[in-house]
Amino acid sequence: MKKQNKEQIMGKTKIMGLSQREVEVIAWLEFYQRYFFKSNDIKQFFSNKNTLYRGIQKLLAKKRIIKLNQNKYYLVPIKAKSGAWTENDFIVVDEICNSGEYYIGGWSAANYWRLTDQIPFWIDVFTTNRKGRKIILNNKIIFHQLRKIDKSKYVVKRIREHEFKILNKRETKKWMKLREYQL
Repeated sequence: MKKQNKEQIMGKTKIMGLSQREVEVIAWLEFYQRYFFKSNDIKQFFSNKNTLYRGIQKLLAKKRIIKLNQNKYYLVPIKAKSGAWTENDFIVVDEICNSGEYYIGGWSAANYWRLTDQIPFWIDVFTTNRKGRKIILNNKIIFHQLRKIDKSKYVVKRIREHEFKILNKRETKKWMKLREYQL
């Protein structure tokens, strides 16, 4: 009997390229809809810290998970056969910033408030703890570092039961007027 038939008869399923443990981890995360997770969330599948981080490295190499920040990962769903998947830009930004001090501004905010028809190439994120550019899940993000976040400048909105922070409409209009004079 072939190995594949034997595994099917015994009730074990194996997805090509993934070990049994990797399939268990992915299945558990999908069952509980934990698409954004930390390494502590899956530590019960591994015997110690070294095997946990080795398992994470293997999943990263196989492109089944994507690293968002130092301790947070995104699970690419099994239904994404080619490994390519997209998630809402604003949800990804919120998860990268751990729902901390940040807000989304620039053309992304203008597009959100329907003040422009332009679809932005980059998402401008204003935060206190990082700066630079990052591409995650086909989302191009520019982090602008501020000394202090003014809480009166942004509002908290929801997309699919997930909160995110975005520059309020009045501040976005001010930003657009400044852009008009610069151009």
